[in-house]
Amino acid sequence: MRSLIWAKRLSISCAFMASVFAHAQTYPDRPLTIVVPFTPGGVSDITARPLAIGLAADLGQNVIIDNKGGAGGAIGMSAASKAKPDGYTLMMALPSIITIPISDRINGRASTFQMNQFRPIARLTADPTVLAVRADSPWNNLGDFVREVRRNPGKVSYSSSGIYGTTHVAMEILANSANLKMIHVPFTGGGQQVTALLSGQVQATMQTPGAIAQHLAGGKLKVLAALSAERVPSMPQVPTAKEQGFDGEFYLWTGLFVPTGTPDAVVNRLRDSVKKAAAHPSFTQAMSTLNTPIQFLDSADFANFLVADTRRFEDVLTKMGKIE
Repeated sequence: MRSLIWAKRLSISCAFMASVFAHAQTYPDRPLTIVVPFTPGGVSDITARPLAIGLAADLGQNVIIDNKGGAGGAIGMSAASKAKPDGYTLMMALPSIITIPISDRINGRASTFQMNQFRPIARLTADPTVLAVRADSPWNNLGDFVREVRRNPGKVSYSSSGIYGTTHVAMEILANSANLKMIHVPFTGGGQQVTALLSGQVQATMQTPGAIAQHLAGGKLKVLAALSAERVPSMPQVPTAKEQGFDGEFYLWTGLFVPTGTPDAVVNRLRDSVKKAAAHPSFTQAMSTLNTPIQFLDSADFANFLVADTRRFEDVLTKMGKIE
């Protein structure tokens, strides 16, 4: 009897392995989708679109961008976490993939996804964030901005990608360092954050240089400080926050993930393809135009990076505490 049960289990196991092998051999045989958990125009979106061109060229299949904005990225990430782990649904995430589950725990609510539901493929970029205001604003440096906010606590507003979203956390790091009280106006993506600033709906925003490059070039925005250890190469005239007397660093990275359970052979195929796509002219030229440095990390190194970044965000968000 035991031999029969063992034989059945072995048969099922062999059939499963054969199915996985067959899938890996034919993968991909239809279009892929990259879920961008933000509205068009934000950092993850402008990174995913040129990368998709290189991926499609290498994989021989169309790569579709699916923007699922909302809740600081939580809606799209939750949807991606539940996707079938077959290699046909990928996700371009930001550090909010780490911060949202942590903030949910701090606020005593159940998170709609967890980091362990995703498997990292590669990190593509890692940009410092910069404090941007309208070009016609009266502030010309971080000191001007800080003095104004302190004179009028709770009056100066800023946009973000959502509560506990990446740009929210970046601004709160600066606010905590400089003892600032501002009005937080959350949106569902990078494009809306910047549009709100351009239209005068808010007075400041924390973004990457790439996300606001065209508006800087067009003379519509100016940057008061960089939240980085050193000055940003594309804007050497802008001093860091630390140079201006305030602590705070925040880097906004982009990374590609698949749902946990995706077969190793498929993950390896994607790793190889993403590495090629990151060197494809469509991607390198797009990042160069946006003044965004490519900071590629393959799967294993990216996983180690995520462990370290999670520890850092645990500390930052715990200090921030519950935010309404």
